[in-house]
Amino acid sequence: MELVATSKLKRAQDRVVAARPYAAALAEVIGDLYSPELAERFTLLRQPGLGGVKKVALVLVTANRGLCGAFNANLIREARRRMEDLAKEGATVDLHLVGKKGIGFFRFAKRAIASQRADIGDRPTAAHAAEIMGPLMKAFEAGALDAVEVVFAKFNSAVSAPPTLQRVLPVTPPKTGKGGAGTSANYILKPSAEAILERLLPLYVENQMFRALVETAAGFQGAQRTAMKNATDNAGEILGVLTRTYNRARQAQITQEIAEIVGGAEALQG
Repeated sequence: MELVATSKLKRAQDRVVAARPYAAALAEVIGDLYSPELAERFTLLRQPGLGGVKKVALVLVTANRGLCGAFNANLIREARRRMEDLAKEGATVDLHLVGKKGIGFFRFAKRAIASQRADIGDRPTAAHAAEIMGPLMKAFEAGALDAVEVVFAKFNSAVSAPPTLQRVLPVTPPKTGKGGAGTSANYILKPSAEAILERLLPLYVENQMFRALVETAAGFQGAQRTAMKNATDNAGEILGVLTRTYNRARQAQITQEIAEIVGGAEALQG
């Protein structure tokens, strides 16, 4: 399993790296196009009012399998912590689960689940992200939700994928714009900044979800590889201890038998 996880980790890591340039370019364009005037026309940019958030959709992304140490447990713990914080703030939380481990835990805990997906697996696609975020964006635009947050494993390296909380709705404009009040001089906008933002904002939200899926998948493979390596090392140590214990017992038995033979021979001679 360690070898299999290592092989899958390389592919999962490649997907994470491949997703970053598109996400960075998308964030840069939105940051350049954003202006307070345009923000008033798009519901996906609508920030919570003075009353704060009252209805939150929390999306928890876990793995479908275990044997990965505390990977899934840490994600579930982070989601529970956020749910408790939101409850203290007086917000109602709708729980949306991706991954069998999260589904199994909250079913056992008798927690109401708004939606669940266990069919994504180790190779998430942009279509999966769109299917998850589509209904949530519609609910947000209709005013049924004040915010959408995602708990996932942020892939830093093969040995580091800490649980991370990210708010994907409302969209917070990335701090990458260089044009100041509206558009950058690097762009010729056709048909208009408003029309472009109308298409890019849903893509940006879906891309945030897609990155959460691919980074969690890569983090799971890294965690499983580490767990299986530790299990292999521990098994090797136990095997070494048992082998030495067996050899000592065998040597003691042989020594005792030799002593008995010598004692018997001396008794016959004497």
